[in-house]
Amino acid sequence: MIQSEQRGGLVQLTIDRADKANSLTEAMLRDLTAVLDDAAAGDCRAIVLTGAGKVFSAGADLAEAKAGLAKSPEWERLSARLATMPCLTIAALNGTLAGGAFGMALACDLRLAVPEARFFYPVMKLGFLPQPSDPRRLTQLVGPSRAKMILMAGARIEAAEALDWGLIDRIVPAASLMAEAEALAADCLAAAPDHVTAIKGLVGQR
Repeated sequence: MIQSEQRGGLVQLTIDRADKANSLTEAMLRDLTAVLDDAAAGDCRAIVLTGAGKVFSAGADLAEAKAGLAKSPEWERLSARLATMPCLTIAALNGTLAGGAFGMALACDLRLAVPEARFFYPVMKLGFLPQPSDPRRLTQLVGPSRAKMILMAGARIEAAEALDWGLIDRIVPAASLMAEAEALAADCLAAAPDHVTAIKGLVGQR
């Protein structure tokens, strides 16, 4: 389930299915995209995306994955919506990031992670292709060889290595993760929405 909270120009989205390692159903993907559509049309200057509990997301819900969710276009719609948001987007990774959930984090502008977070995308092992935009975004961050290590060799990356590779931008203790995300958003929250959009455009959309 997706929890949405807006305070001023900040929208916090929480994947709230901790009893299932925040695994994602097709309905949850659609809900996330719809909330982001609404935020993009409103007075939103920063988005913080996080998870409940100690895992950010294990990726696709196992039962729905077997029924075809792994190949659903909803993953690509969601990551495209995140990548084209007119505001600052921050993935506050409260724990492990796996599988199709990678796309959300890769499409964000900034990625923070707790020290305990692990990163893996086992598409080769499972016999699926990654979502279309994920390899490109991953390669932009870590380079082609390391992208192949994750996507083809099934490498499991710990937080310190992810930081060294450029997959994440900072490691933050769990107790201060959300405070750090909000601190990074502070300048955007104090600015006019069109100024935020203009600077993001100058840097370049993901």
